[in-house]
Amino acid sequence: MPRDGLLQDIIDLTAEHTVLVLISMAFALAIGIPLGILLTRRTALRGWVLGFANVMQTVPSLALFGFLIPIPLIGGIGKRTAIVALVLYALLPILRNTLAGILGVDAAVRESAIAMGMTSGQLLWQVELPLAAPIILAGIRIATVTTIGTATIAAAIGGGGLGVFIFRGIASVDTTEILAGAVPAAMLALISDGGLSWIEKRFSPA
Repeated sequence: MPRDGLLQDIIDLTAEHTVLVLISMAFALAIGIPLGILLTRRTALRGWVLGFANVMQTVPSLALFGFLIPIPLIGGIGKRTAIVALVLYALLPILRNTLAGILGVDAAVRESAIAMGMTSGQLLWQVELPLAAPIILAGIRIATVTTIGTATIAAAIGGGGLGVFIFRGIASVDTTEILAGAVPAAMLALISDGGLSWIEKRFSPA
């Protein structure tokens, strides 16, 4: 492949990979954080929900994609199935850290807030979530980096992204193609990890 053509493909597939990760993480956050908050209030649900999230983490990515393909509405070949699988993989660290962060708030701080007349909603938004933010962000950082790596497998079911290079390179035994997919994916993971780590430190108490 001409050098200019390869460079353009790297740019296009990196952009596609980034969008795939952003969409997956948006759904994972929209589900994981509220569900984590709910679990702090509904102890009976913790075992079931965390157990499901743990099981999803143990299923190999290709196998999970394969399981999802025949399922109506969320299955099939393409980005939709890849996004569903990536959301399922990202849930555990977000759920677990949201739960741990809120439950880790000092009981004395919580009792003082209640004594001041705070409602349950005010306690959550003004006390628990701000204090739990560094731990929640650590979970988001782990989920994001993991999702960037796992998203390379999405190409196996037509999900696109940088995995296209990797699978094409493996099929043709072309190291250049494999590196064209692996290096940008690694750079995306490092940039995301660094950026989210910086944000996490900004929320951490001095």
